[in-house]
Parts: sequence; C-alpha cells; structure tokens
Amino acid sequence: MSFPDLLPLGWSDQWVALLHEVPHPEAVPGRVVRHDGSRVLVALPEPRSLAVAPGVDAPVVGDWVAVVDDSVVAVLPRRSLLRRRDSHADAEQALAANVDAVLIVCGLDRPVRGGKLQRVAALAWDAGAVPVVVLTKADLADGVDEIVAEVREAVQEVDVLVVSATDGTGLEDVRAAARDRTVVLLGESGAGKSTLVNALVGDDVAATGAVRSGDSKGRHTTTTRQLHPLPGGGVLLDSPGIRAVGLWVDPDAVDAVFPDIEALAADCRFRDCAHAEEPGCAVQAAVASGQVPAGRFEAWRSMRREAMAAAETVRERRQKNRQFGRIAREAQRMKDR
Repeated sequence: MSFPDLLPLGWSDQWVALLHEVPHPEAVPGRVVRHDGSRVLVALPEPRSLAVAPGVDAPVVGDWVAVVDDSVVAVLPRRSLLRRRDSHADAEQALAANVDAVLIVCGLDRPVRGGKLQRVAALAWDAGAVPVVVLTKADLADGVDEIVAEVREAVQEVDVLVVSATDGTGLEDVRAAARDRTVVLLGESGAGKSTLVNALVGDDVAATGAVRSGDSKGRHTTTTRQLHPLPGGGVLLDSPGIRAVGLWVDPDAVDAVFPDIEALAADCRFRDCAHAEEPGCAVQAAVASGQVPAGRFEAWRSMRREAMAAAETVRERRQKNRQFGRIAREAQRMKDR
C-alpha cells in the first residue's frame, strides 16, 4: 500500500488508513489534479481521466480518491477545504481540498489592497491552512519596504515574502514555504501566479500572458485549477485569477485575521460584547483612542457580518432539509400502512 508514485503528491500513512475504511477492498488511491468537465484527471501510477460513480460527492482538486476500474468510487475524508461564497449563488464554492498553506499572490506593479488580503486570509484560516502573502514583480516596484509594512499591518501575524521570478529574488523563500506541503496560489489575474509556478516547477507548465499597461490587469491565462509536484518536495496548486472574494467562512476565521481586536475583546466588560454601543467595550475604547484604526475596525465588522450571514444560511438550509426529511418519512409511513 505504499504507492511510491504518489509520494511526491503527498501520499502518507494517514491516507493509507483512510483508504482502508473505503468499502471497496480492491480500490486504489489517486489524487485529483484537474477537473475535466464532468470527469476528473486523477494521478495514479499513470494519470487518467475518470468518471465519478453515481452517489459519490463531487471531488475537487486536491482530493484523495478511491478508484475502481475507470471510476472514482469514494472521496477520502478531507483534512481541509478551501472555500468561498459562489459568485453566482448564495452558496459555498469549493476551491481546493487538503491544502496546508494559501499563498496570497499580489503584483507590486499595481496597488496592494489590504482589504482583499484580509478576505483571502480569512478563507485560509477557515480551511485550517496557513496564509502567506507573496508580493511578486519586486523588480518593477519602488518603496517595497513601505508596502511590506502596510501589508503586515493589514494582515498581522502572517508571513510576507517578496519575490521576483525574473531575477530569482525570494524564490527560495517560497520553496521553503511549500516544501512537503500542498499549497495553493490565490490572486487576481496578472499578479504573476503562472510565472511564479513555472519558476518553482522549473518548467513551462502554466501559460503566461501580458498585462494591460493602463491598469496592470491581466487575462485569465490559467483557466482550471491544477496540481504540480515541486522538485524540492511539496505540491503547488495553480488557480485562475479571482476578482471577488466572497466569504463563506466560520466567524472565528475572521477573528483570526484581526488578532489585535480579538485580544482587546478579552477586556470588554461583557463576554458577549458585540463592540457596538455596550458600556465598557475595550474595542470601542481602542478605536476612539486611535489604538485601532477606524477603518480596520470597520473591515472586521463588515467581514464578520458577512460570515455570520453565511452561517445563518447554512443553518436555515439544514433546518429545511430536516423538515423535508420528516415530511418524506411521514409520507412513506402513510404509504406503507
């Protein structure tokens, strides 16, 4: 059960144990490396495009799956799931499974927006992954130290790496962050993700494109999420550029992005303080004194409100599903009489 060909993709004793729990003793393991429409490309001793058996939950890139013949018959329990709010529906959109770190890629040839960094960091913390900010195109920017300081203020307690794939600056730091991990690159189009992937993999595995000179925006040269083993160990998941970062996370993931506010909340008079108009609110006092910038507090409040709305949607749907289940069971009992 060693499957040496899967070791570079993260196969380990943990997955061996989970495979043993699948009710298909003849199944072999594989990892989903790409979606091909209704099928998935699965890394086995030889990569194969496979159908998903009826009744099996749809796998996402990064999933470990059990395969029998030409079908995925089970998805192994996930260690983590990176997700966001679907841009077309009030629902969750899964981005990648079994991710250890999220590399938030921002090009220094354009403004670096702290608000977007905070939102992607929340997605990472929610997944149980570690966010890392990667500032690319360092060879095109002035005042890099000031930008890094602003980023560290926006996303506190998160590593910030400065990279230039053109001259090799910072690439070893990124390799170290990815070593023996599954890492996913997230960032908007034109941020330099594909160029970074090619530099790290050591081959032209990702298409690159030019950016517009007027606003530094790029086209979606990457159109699907795909896994790439790294020469020094680890797995890199490239992904299409993202514009909107809708939150579909636990509210605690938002608090993890704002550790300063979370620490202050411990000194509020009331344990359930909402940091609005309650007396003895340590957070509001810190905002009034300037210790916490008002904009930072508003970002926390807005993101937490969005996360709580998503949690409420999930609760409502579960309640409706339970109600429908009770109605269906009662109808079946009446039919059986």
